[in-house]
Formats: sequence, C-alpha cells, structure tokens
Amino acid sequence: RCRSYPFRAARPTRRRDPRRTPHSFTMGRMHTPGKGMSGSALPYKRSSPSWLKITAQEITDIIAKLAKKGLTPSQIGVLLRDNHGVAQVSSVTNSKIMRILKGQGLAPTLPEDLYCLIKKAVSVRKHMERNRKDMDSKFRLILIESRIHRLARYYKLAKKLAPNWKYDSATASTLVA
Repeated sequence: RCRSYPFRAARPTRRRDPRRTPHSFTMGRMHTPGKGMSGSALPYKRSSPSWLKITAQEITDIIAKLAKKGLTPSQIGVLLRDNHGVAQVSSVTNSKIMRILKGQGLAPTLPEDLYCLIKKAVSVRKHMERNRKDMDSKFRLILIESRIHRLARYYKLAKKLAPNWKYDSATASTLVA
C-alpha cells in the first residue's frame, strides 16, 4: 500500500446468479475463486426407466469389455450414456461403475482424478523443458503438484493408495504411460 493512498481499493463485486437460492452453498475450487454453475440433475426416481430394454448383466458385460480396452470409469459412463441410453448405471445395476470394476478385478490402480492430475503435471513439465522462461506454467505446475499431494494424502487416509506411495516428478511419466 502507498501512503498517499491510505484506503484499500474496493474489489469489484460479483453479480449473484438469480437461479441460485441464497442458502445454497457450493464448494469452491482450490486455486481459483470460481464456484462453478454446472451440476448434474438426477432423476427423482431411482429405479431403472421403463423404456430401457438393456439388462443389468448386459451392462456389466459392456463395462468389463470397455475396461479391458483401457477406458477410464468416467469414459465408460459417457459411452454407456451416449451409445446405449443408460443415464445412470447405478439405477439399473444397483452398483456404480467402480464397484462393478472392483468386483471383476478391473479397477485402475490409481484413482482417476489423481491420474488426471499426474498426467497434467507431466505435460506441463514437458512444456517447461521446451520453454524454460515460462514462469506462469512454472507457477501452475506448483499448484498442480500441491493438488496431487493433497489428493494423495486423502487417498492414503481412505486406504485407496498404499501408505508408502509417494508422488515423484521424475517417475511420474511412468505412472501415466
């Protein structure tokens, strides 16, 4: 602050969205001020829709086939929604995609969100090797890696990662490859 300018400049106020109620709280992002507007609108009925002719066993077989091809659980969900008309796998099979994959021994070793963060960190590090003076990407890499460490700490507590698992930037590309 400058002595000739004693009061702090006021931050511009954000316009409140009229669609949101005053009492709805949304979780903010970690390293940005945004709270996001999008959210899923699930159907009220939790049973499978009457027009869906595919059975739970067929869905389970499709999930296993797609997982063997190397697709992530969210990609499997998108394909089931777009190609087969299955809006919610859990409403038809009574279990989520990850639980089906775990039951068949096809679950990925790393949780998907952690995998995506590591993949992003590897690509930013590769960019940094080519562009040494890019300080903004250096700062972004620090933020990405801090998110990786935070998620890893959570997954160790939830026992979804081994207690001795550690993120190392030198060996991160082998985790993603």
